[in-house]
Amino acid sequence: MDETAPAAAGDATHGGGHLPPHGYTPAKDEYLKRLRRIEGQVRGIARMVDEDTYCIDVLTQISAVTKALQAVSIGLVEDHLAHCVVDAARQSPEAGAAKVREASDAIARLVRS
Repeated sequence: MDETAPAAAGDATHGGGHLPPHGYTPAKDEYLKRLRRIEGQVRGIARMVDEDTYCIDVLTQISAVTKALQAVSIGLVEDHLAHCVVDAARQSPEAGAAKVREASDAIARLVRS
């Protein structure tokens, strides 16, 4: 990101104008690759259910998908903290605090899920 460019007016809400890259943008292709793999795993689980596969085998695959999604989530949280939260904190203490609150709420949702 060009650090000399002013922040977009709607940066905090991602509204209007040209949007700066998100924290995950440099790793976007890797995230998409991982999500496609997870998507395939979920389709495989649906096939297992359709074919009346043994319950424990289905649950084992669900556990694997859950762990894979958690790994993606952790990566996104790390990218968000390193990029979005740090950038907001550089703008102002208030903007930084708002991004920290936003990240904390997102983490709380992940922990509850």
